[in-house]
Amino acid sequence: MPTSYQTAVARMFALGHELAQMPSHKFDLAHMRVLLQGMDHPERRFPSMLIAGTNGKGSTAATLASILRASGLKTGLYTSPHLVRINERIRVNGEEISDDDFASLHAEVDRVAERLVERAELPWHPSFFEMMTAIAFEYFARERVDLAVLEVGMGGRLDATNVVEPRVSVITDIALDHQKFLGNTVGEIAREKVGIIRAGGVVVTLPQQPEANDVIGNTILELGARAVNAVPYVPPVSPGSAGYMARRTEYRVPSSEQGNPGFVYRYPLQVLGEQILVETPLVGRHQLRNVALAIAAAAELNQQGFSGITPKSIESGIRETRWPGRFQVIAARPRWPELVIDVAHNPAGAWALRSALSERYEDRPLIFVFGAMRDKAISEMAEILFPLADRVIATRPENPRAASPEEIQRAAARTGIEIEAVEDVHGAVERARLLASAGTVVVITGSIYLVGAVMRMVGAEV
Repeated sequence: MPTSYQTAVARMFALGHELAQMPSHKFDLAHMRVLLQGMDHPERRFPSMLIAGTNGKGSTAATLASILRASGLKTGLYTSPHLVRINERIRVNGEEISDDDFASLHAEVDRVAERLVERAELPWHPSFFEMMTAIAFEYFARERVDLAVLEVGMGGRLDATNVVEPRVSVITDIALDHQKFLGNTVGEIAREKVGIIRAGGVVVTLPQQPEANDVIGNTILELGARAVNAVPYVPPVSPGSAGYMARRTEYRVPSSEQGNPGFVYRYPLQVLGEQILVETPLVGRHQLRNVALAIAAAAELNQQGFSGITPKSIESGIRETRWPGRFQVIAARPRWPELVIDVAHNPAGAWALRSALSERYEDRPLIFVFGAMRDKAISEMAEILFPLADRVIATRPENPRAASPEEIQRAAARTGIEIEAVEDVHGAVERARLLASAGTVVVITGSIYLVGAVMRMVGAEV
């Protein structure tokens, strides 16, 4: 009897979320390779690329995948975690894997895993993320994608995605996050991220913190890899600077996304010998770096023989990029104030959100609804974000790792800002709605689990 979609999802979550009490033995690529061997190596049946980093890897992956689609390439996109439905993680040409395909592939991969455990070829059942990655690989292989863009789940060196041989590796900005698993300094974390670089391979990156630069540069030299610097694709952003081109303007997104007003950065660039006009709907100046990485990776793929990638397709793909939950604006409507939804889950993300809020809502009152995982740098995020707010409401996303509202209050005590505690997410959002006066913007942030819950509440598209 075929496994139903609901049963498949329930069995996946029974394995535990990626970081929920994950034992150290799950970080072992040997086990992932055994599983894929039992599946006849689907990861070898399509070309791929890897994107690792702390912040911006999802935005970079989404932008690059959009460019590839606009170039006429059948494109796989694998990202994590999801906002609303598990299917979001696996897409082909922008379409999520169907419920039936997910259920069918889960059943197949699960049977292979159980057989390998019975034969003692695997010491235990694959983890949630290993299963997701295997399902994605099999789906992309069967769909015969021209190229798959794979976002690394965490780290890089021992991440389940790192079994492929990427045509290009991309490293986005590296900062402190997941220290329990990756290390306590930027240098230690960078050493995990650079694990996606291959000997003699190609790596696209940008200058960043000195500790990270040292690790990335030394690894490239040690492995004889070729570095592609994305700096030529980052526009000057300081008014008055030589060649200042990037400017902020209003941009209306298509009606399929509720006709909500958003921002776009518009600036000309030279790409593949031609001038294009970059128009990105991704909000925040930090996104200009992510767009630059995607452009550099696309240009490199062109040089590797993907001739359908042209200046015009790069231009079109950037303009058509959609990446929900990252400074996603939901316009005010009856009974609801304007909402900003953003998954700022670490200090670097909090700084990016603060910059974008200051740029767009300089004179508007803000109410924050904030929830975070207990292992995150809550006090630092609070010190960065909460001074912008007129009111802060702390809540608890539905996850065993989530901090309680009272824990958030204690962690944010040094800010001196009064923080209201509302235990459940629905109640917290309702409280924010009631407190919002005309012109108020409600900012939902801190954890992807909070953001996903609110998106379900308000019917936001993913």
